[in-house]
Amino acid sequence: MRSFEYAYPQTEAETVDLLNDHDGDTAVLAGGTDLIRMMQDDLLQPKRVVDINSVESFKGVYEVDGGVQIGAMTTLEEVSGSPLLAQHRSLRDVIDGIRSIQLQQSGTIGGDLCLFPNCWYFRNGYGLLAMENNESLVGGGDNRYHAIIGNQGPAKFVNASRFAPAMMAWGARVRIIGPAPDQEEWLPLEYFYLTPKTPTHGVTVLMPGQLISHLWMPDTGGALSASYEVLEMQGLDWPLAAASACLELSSGQVRDARIVMGQVAPLPWVAHEAATAIIGRTFSEETAQRAGEIAVENATPLTKNGYKVQLAKTAVKRALLRAADMLEGGL
Repeated sequence: MRSFEYAYPQTEAETVDLLNDHDGDTAVLAGGTDLIRMMQDDLLQPKRVVDINSVESFKGVYEVDGGVQIGAMTTLEEVSGSPLLAQHRSLRDVIDGIRSIQLQQSGTIGGDLCLFPNCWYFRNGYGLLAMENNESLVGGGDNRYHAIIGNQGPAKFVNASRFAPAMMAWGARVRIIGPAPDQEEWLPLEYFYLTPKTPTHGVTVLMPGQLISHLWMPDTGGALSASYEVLEMQGLDWPLAAASACLELSSGQVRDARIVMGQVAPLPWVAHEAATAIIGRTFSEETAQRAGEIAVENATPLTKNGYKVQLAKTAVKRALLRAADMLEGGL
């Protein structure tokens, strides 16, 4: 690990000011579960690390504007235990799949949304696009865990966030502050992520000197939700495919639906067509099955990850069934 300055702000204003020094060549330290590893591997070389653990305004879960506001520094354990989020089942489903007590206690919701890809080419220094001699290492290499959707461009990795699909399905927004001291913007989470086209592009809209401070989700309004992750093992493992769904049912019919898939594309993938196709239909296992089929009908798997198409289809089906409390006995 290279040497760096360490800063410990107490307020939002101090945080933004410290992030904008060194021409923005800085990094935010939240839970640190990924940042420290990346610095140790020399993938990130910030001149200053800004530890935001003492900024109290970045923590907690509150009722705000007809919804629930979550500080970006709120831990996964706190999210799981908050009575204000008790009806947002899809978030708890994700937390239940994270089998590490340490990650639940130290990992933060804002940190999860900003995770860099777990692509092993990226983690071994080949960049987000995994290029060598202007050729993709992924296309003809080991791409077992890479994207099956949205992968026609140079980016083949999958977005690493486990909570983004659930929050996007709820219509969450994020508050971005900086780089100016008084600059802030509330942005739909759906528009927060980017698919890089060149090696200099990032995976989010965040610019140097900016960070997520809060998230906001609407009240459930009686809507149902669930998440389903396909895990290769039951221990410390990243999902092979995942899906989150929100459902509004009336007399057994689907009044509204929203489906977002994870771990299958360079960004959380909103399955608009799949959700639209089941609106107005009587909800059943066959309805959920049809949604899963539509969600992956345009998939373009790589040479070694075709199996993920079936897993993604199953994740969508089971997320919908779980939301409607019909998963037991379903396939």
